[in-house]
Amino acid sequence: MIENKKEYQKYINTEGQSVRFNFFFNRLIYTYITFKPTYRFLLLLRTSEYFMNCKRGIFNRIIHFFIKYHKYRLGLKLGFSIPENVAKKGLQLVHYGSIVINANTKIGENCRIHTCTNIGTANKSSKAPVIGDNVYIGPGAKIYGEITIASNIKIAPNAAVSKDFLMENVIIGGVPAKQISKSK
Repeated sequence: MIENKKEYQKYINTEGQSVRFNFFFNRLIYTYITFKPTYRFLLLLRTSEYFMNCKRGIFNRIIHFFIKYHKYRLGLKLGFSIPENVAKKGLQLVHYGSIVINANTKIGENCRIHTCTNIGTANKSSKAPVIGDNVYIGPGAKIYGEITIASNIKIAPNAAVSKDFLMENVIIGGVPAKQISKSK
């Protein structure tokens, strides 16, 4: 969760490392013309988080409204439904396509999420998954319920994860998900 301007800049720089920055252009022009739209969405998400958590006053609330609206519109085009304050720094959205994340979900650092992924609750509960650091979530994965996924886990494509996986450095997959092998 972004709590000050220094953390906001750290989030932006960490997520920008996956996109090759070219500092020759002005950052604003470069962001809206040449960056991948997935990174532009992340930039809007982090800016919205910064204004939501750190800025007070009516003028900043108006700016936050416009940033959140722009994020919502871009999310509709890309197929992303990712609320503020669910993911720590280093989030990577690899492709366009349906990515839906519940507002109660907690995602650790350096998580890589592919297209057609759904992370949410089960049976009308408000409890959502807690995902550790350095987790790879393959295309089409469904993660739901009050579960915990440890750090350094790889979730195979089209896996349906509905139970806890507390052992680190493993690959999980299948419907329902189970441990396939140990990761290196």
